[in-house]
Amino acid sequence: MIVDAADEQRFREFVSARSPALMRLGFLLTGGDQHAAEDLVQTALAKLASRWRRVEAPEAYAKQIMYRQQISWWRASTRRGEVVQAAPPELADRDRHHQSELRMVLRSALARLTARQRTVLVLRYFEDLPEQEVARALGCSVGTVRSTAHRSLARLREIAPELARELEVAK
Repeated sequence: MIVDAADEQRFREFVSARSPALMRLGFLLTGGDQHAAEDLVQTALAKLASRWRRVEAPEAYAKQIMYRQQISWWRASTRRGEVVQAAPPELADRDRHHQSELRMVLRSALARLTARQRTVLVLRYFEDLPEQEVARALGCSVGTVRSTAHRSLARLREIAPELARELEVAK
């Protein structure tokens, strides 16, 4: 337990100097979960603070606490049968790189459409407006919106077949 000002100052210096390294370790131990890593480091530092005067190697002690705490949390979660994931299982294999690549392909493909085709697709599918509202916004008939959307989607499939495959996978 930290009792005097000198011990408190040494503990603060330790926390200031070693927190980034402990956070990196926590990040790795938790599989990249920033919040869980912060919790892990905070738990370790709180336990270390309560034993500060008796600990000879504070960093090694903090790391040991982190290892054991992570195992304890892991065991508790397996007993509950819960699996915490950042993304739903059906989307887990789609990494950020893949999603970024698809966004770039989509932007490029949309840029190759006419302004009217692009506008109809954006209003209808990205803004999720009903055909009647799209027609009202563009000053045309509902039939024109339908036929333009149909031709525009066909054109997108020609320009970027990888988007068509991606839409089939998502269904």
